[in-house]
Formats: sequence, structure tokens, C-alpha cells
Amino acid sequence: MRILFLGDVMGRAGRAAITTHLPRLRDEWRLDFVVVNGENATGGMGLSGAHAKILLDAGADVLTLGDHAFDQKDMMAFIDSEPRIIRPLNFSKAAPGVGARVFNAPGGRKVLVAQVLGQVFMKRPFDDPFSAVDSVLRQHPMGGMVQASLIDVHCEATSEKMAMGHFCDGRASIVVGTHTHVPTADAMVLPGGTAYQTDAGMCGDYNSVIGMEKTEPLRRFITGMPKARFSPATEEATLSGLFVVTDDRTGKATRVEMIRTGGRLQQAAPA
Repeated sequence: MRILFLGDVMGRAGRAAITTHLPRLRDEWRLDFVVVNGENATGGMGLSGAHAKILLDAGADVLTLGDHAFDQKDMMAFIDSEPRIIRPLNFSKAAPGVGARVFNAPGGRKVLVAQVLGQVFMKRPFDDPFSAVDSVLRQHPMGGMVQASLIDVHCEATSEKMAMGHFCDGRASIVVGTHTHVPTADAMVLPGGTAYQTDAGMCGDYNSVIGMEKTEPLRRFITGMPKARFSPATEEATLSGLFVVTDDRTGKATRVEMIRTGGRLQQAAPA
């Protein structure tokens, strides 16, 4: 299976990049399944129902969220009406929606998508992500109920993301990090056959401070004083993510490539 994961969509520029590039990429790269992290797509803080529809209509099969899952209040109700949106497994027991679901892919194949929040350096204590992921993977073994599985690890610490990759090695097709908006150069297939990248980066304007217009973040770093609200940068965005080919029989990854399309980080497309 040919699977594309795209990192955190950041504001209007990120949404525009998705709507501009993703329909073409689905055809040119012969993609079977696309997962997009959309938790910053609405003004850099959360995802609205209207913007979720835009990303899904552009070609995303599934949208994942993150620690800003419900910053846009309409998502509290919208997520229950839209099964293609996944919130973190360990967000809150009272949260609407689900943190893992099996989706249909072409040819009758099944794909598990799950998301979990890390604990290290995050603003609030979340439940143990490792036990949450373990429970889901035990219920959906690769090569059995599902032909592929993807875990979006939304957290700050690179060490925690790497630990999750090794924890899931051989049990998930893909473990990919989100949240920091900075793409890492460590895409690889782990010894057990799991495709891994510490952070996919963002789909946003990289002439910025992690997707935000530079003036206010710089002021706060330099002076320690806020003056205005953060606002997403609006120049041409780069789609950043991970392209993975999996074996339908085993669910293991046979190929992995970092993706940079458009904007300042353009690179060659996968063959």
C-alpha cells in the first residue's frame, strides 16, 4: 500500500497548500491512503468543522488532531458526526470522538489509524501513551485484521517519540511524530519493519517561527513581553510529511521517504 502522512496543517497557508497540491499528488504518486494532521488548520489553534471539510474534500482519508483538538468549540459536536477525524487516545475519558479507528482502503484493504499524546514537556498531564497504544495494537494485529496501521505520536520530546517508535516496531506499519512543526531528518525503517520519523514537520509557511508570523514570537523571546496575539504566517506553504510503501501481507514498511512539496523546502517527489 502507498501511504502518505502530512504533518500539522498551519493556518490558511497550510490549508491552501493541501487544496492546491494534494489532489494532484494522489494521482501522480498513486496514493492508496492519506492521513493529515489538521490540529492547527484554523488560525493556528485547533480545527473547525468547516476547515475539516475542506481538508477531507481535498483528498485526506483521515484527519488527526492533537493537544489543540477542541480549541475550536464546534469540533466538540462535529467530531461525533465525522468518523474520519481522530482525536488523541489519551486526551480525556470525557472527550467526544475516538482515538483509533479502522478505515477502508482500495481493494478491500483495512488501515488502522490512531493518535496518542506524549507526556514529556506537555502543558498538562495526559494518561500513559504507551499502554493506550499497546491496547489498540493488540486488538488490531498487522497481517490479520488490518493490512496497515499508522500511529501519530503528538508530543514535544524527541526521546519520547523515538521510544514509541521502538515500542511499536514490528506491530505498526508507521509511527510518525507531530507537534513541533520542524521536520526531522531521520526517516527510516526500524529493525522490525516499522517506518519511523521523529517529526513530519508542518504544512505551513516556513518563513516563520514554527508557522507563526515572526514579529510577535521574536518580540517575546527578546523582551519577555507580549504585545499582540500570534498569527499564522501567510506566504506559500510547504507540504511536509512521510511517504511509506507497505507490504499488504505483513503490514511492514518496505520503503520510506521524507516529503517536501512546494514553498521553501521543495524536493523531488517519490517515484
